[in-house]
Amino acid sequence: MVRRGVPTLLNCVILPTLLLSAVMLRRGLLAWLSRVGVLLVVVCCCLSLLYVITCSPHADEPMAGQPLPRAGGMAMPGGPSRPGGVGGAPIGPAGREGFQALLQEREEQHRQHIASLKKQIAQLKEALQERSEQLKGMQDSVEKTAGKGTVGDMADEHSHSDLQEFLRSQLSRAEVHSGVRLPSEYTVVPFESFTLQRVYQLEMGLTRHPEEKPVRKDRRDELGEVVESALHALNAPNQGGDKAKASKVYTPSDFIEGIARTEKDKGTLYELTFRGEQKQEFRRLLLFRPFGPLMKVKSELVETANMPINIVLPLSQRADKFKQFMHNFREVCVKQDGRVHLTVVYFGKDQMNEVKGTLENTSRELNFRNFTLIQLNEEFSRGRGLDVGARAWKGGNVLLFFCDVDIFFTADFLNTCRLNAQPGKKVFYPVLFSQYNPAVIYGSRDHIPPVEQQLIIKKDTGFWRDFGFGMTCQYRSDFINIGGFDVDIKGWGGEDVHLYRKYLHSNLLVVRAPSRGLFHLWHEKHCADELRPDQYKMCMQSKAMNEASHGQLGMLLFRHEIEAHLRKQKQRSGAKKA
Repeated sequence: MVRRGVPTLLNCVILPTLLLSAVMLRRGLLAWLSRVGVLLVVVCCCLSLLYVITCSPHADEPMAGQPLPRAGGMAMPGGPSRPGGVGGAPIGPAGREGFQALLQEREEQHRQHIASLKKQIAQLKEALQERSEQLKGMQDSVEKTAGKGTVGDMADEHSHSDLQEFLRSQLSRAEVHSGVRLPSEYTVVPFESFTLQRVYQLEMGLTRHPEEKPVRKDRRDELGEVVESALHALNAPNQGGDKAKASKVYTPSDFIEGIARTEKDKGTLYELTFRGEQKQEFRRLLLFRPFGPLMKVKSELVETANMPINIVLPLSQRADKFKQFMHNFREVCVKQDGRVHLTVVYFGKDQMNEVKGTLENTSRELNFRNFTLIQLNEEFSRGRGLDVGARAWKGGNVLLFFCDVDIFFTADFLNTCRLNAQPGKKVFYPVLFSQYNPAVIYGSRDHIPPVEQQLIIKKDTGFWRDFGFGMTCQYRSDFINIGGFDVDIKGWGGEDVHLYRKYLHSNLLVVRAPSRGLFHLWHEKHCADELRPDQYKMCMQSKAMNEASHGQLGMLLFRHEIEAHLRKQKQRSGAKKA
C-alpha cells in the first residue's frame, strides 16, 4: 500500500503543480502586456478629460480684455505713469461697442488657448506612440534567442562599409581629379591660398581683410592639421614605392603654399606645395576632407503665439524720422503681428510734443495701448536709453528688440527674432541690409520711389552691414544677467560692441546671420566734434560706407571725364551729319 501511494501522490499533486507553474509563467508575459495597454488607454482618457475640462467655458470668468503686460504706460517727469494712455488720459472702448470689442478679444484668447492645448495633446500622443514603438522593439529583442548577438556586429560592419562607400563617392563627385562643366563664370568656386601664418581670401565682407591671420581657433586648427597630415604622409616610409621620398625629412619650413576650396555638399579640397631636395623640385599633395551624410540632431515645435516682443527705441529730436518709423510700426506690428510692445526712451524736451502727438494719434486711430514713453532730461546716450527701456519692463521675461529710428523691418523679421532667441541659451544678432543714398542710386531726388519700393537687396542698392551690432534680439533675463550696457559711453557708437563682446565671452550661443527683412534706411550722417577720436573714426567710416557702391562712387569721381567724352561723341556725330 505504501509503494502504490507514492506514484499516486506524484500524479495527483506534483505534476499538476508543475503544469500550473508553466501555464502561469506563459500567461505572465501576456498579463504584463495587457497592463501596459490598459495604462496607455487610461493616460489617453485622462488627457481627453483634461482637454474637455479646460476648454469648457466658466461662468465666473471676468469678461475683460487682457492687453499685453506693460512697463507702466507713459512715464512723464513730475507725475506717475498711467497705463494705456498719454499724459494721464485713458484710451479705451466705451459703452456697448467697447464691451463687444472686449468680448471678441476674450473669445480670441480662448481660441488661442484651445489651439495651444490641441497642439500639446498632439505632441503627447506622438510621444506615447514613440514609447509604444520602443516598447515593442524591446519585446522583440527579448524574444530573440541567444546566439544572435553577432547580428549586431554584422550590422555595425555593414554601416561602417556604407559610410566608407559614401565618403569615397563624395571624393568622386568633387572636382578633384577632373573638372565639371559649369554654365557660367559666376558658378566657379574659388580657392583660398594660405601659408603657415596667413590666409588670402576673396570673400571678405566689410570686416575681413584680403590678407589676414586666421582669427578663429577652429580655422587655425584646421590649417595646422592639414599641414601636419601632409608632413606625416611625406615622411611615411615606403608609400607608393617612392624610395626617393625617404631620403629627405620634410619639416614645416619646407611648406611653401597651399590652396583650399570648399564645396558645401561634398567637402574641402587642399593642395599643398613643399620644397623638394633640388632647387627646381617640389612635392605636391592633394588632401580631401569629405563631408559626411546629414544627421538629424533635433526636431521641435516652436509656438510663437505667446511670445510678445518689446521694441526699445532710444530717441532724441528727429520727430520727422519717428513719424516714418511709426508708419512702418503701424502696418507691421499693429495690423499684421499684434504681439508687440513699444518702449520709447526720449532724451530732452525739444520736439517732445511732436513725438507724443504721433503716439497719441496711433493709439487713438488703431486702439493701440501697448506702448510706453519715458523721458530723460539728460544728454543722449544710446546705451543709456536702451538700458533704461529694458529695465523698465515689469511684465516678466520678455523678448527685447533693440532698434533705431532709421530701421525698417517686416513681419517675417519679427518671427525670425522669436525663432533665433532663447532665454538662457542663445541671442540673435542679425546682419541688416544698409541702403545706399537713394539720390545716387536713382540718379536724382526727383526719381526716388517710395520707401517700400526701395527695399531691394542688390549690389548697387546697399550692403550687408556686418560691422554693426546695434540691432539685436535677446531676452530680458539674459540682458540683465550679462550686465547690460556700459552707460558711461556717451553719444554715438561703442556701446553695442561692448555688449556684443560680453555675449561672446559667455556660454550663450550668439546667432549671427544676415536678415532679409531688416533694413537700415539711408540718412545723412553728421559726426560731432565732441566725439572721442575712436568714436569719430567709426562714425566717418560708417558715413563713407553708406553713400554708394564702389562702381557708383567711381562714376561720381570720373563724371567730368564721362561728360567730356559724351560731348566729344556728340560733336563727332554732328560733324558726320554736316
